Amino acid sequence: MDDLKNIVESLLFVADEPLTIERLKQIIGDSETKALREALDELMIDYETRQGGFYLNLVAGGYQIRTRPEYMEYIKRLLQPKPQRLSKAALETLAIIAYKQPVIRADIEHLRGVDCGGVLRVLLERKFIRVLGRKEIPGRPLIYATTKRFLEVFGLKSLKDLPTPKEIEEFGSALSDEMAEGVEDIESEIDDSVNQEQSQTLSESSDDTDSASKEQPPSES
Repeated sequence: MDDLKNIVESLLFVADEPLTIERLKQIIGDSETKALREALDELMIDYETRQGGFYLNLVAGGYQIRTRPEYMEYIKRLLQPKPQRLSKAALETLAIIAYKQPVIRADIEHLRGVDCGGVLRVLLERKFIRVLGRKEIPGRPLIYATTKRFLEVFGLKSLKDLPTPKEIEEFGSALSDEMAEGVEDIESEIDDSVNQEQSQTLSESSDDTDSASKEQPPSES
């Protein structure tokens, strides 16, 4: 198909979620996997060569056209989106599910030490997690796992791209060092400011004393 690359590009342009090669094959019909991969690779090279306002990204197991991060501020001015903020509790719960999946509620609450019912409902509503089924144990609790939406939002190709515990520890250590350096810089600035104010106060006090001495009338003998 001579215009396969253009067809793929048009589909990616209008899609509101990443498109897998299997999905593209279903839509286009008579294309082979190799031809589709070549078309996608050519599009990636085209976008990188042009260095325009968007690029082709492999995310959540599929391909998606995304705007470049350096132009995010201008896009926010146009769209004025409402940011999807997650509470600390929601992020902690989501992290446990991401690393421990498939996992049941009891295991999550054992790790967090608190009830997670409300948080799980929020994550389900946001489509960050899904229910896989029920575990065949007494009570048959629901089993939770992350979704493609989770991968898409966090910019991950697959769960294999999640940072390892060692990487998280190293990042935390580096962040702590940066924060410590920042605190030292702030303390140094405060000390300099205090010393400067004290020096200025002493100088002003000395000037006032000298002025008073000069202005004092001589005593009568």
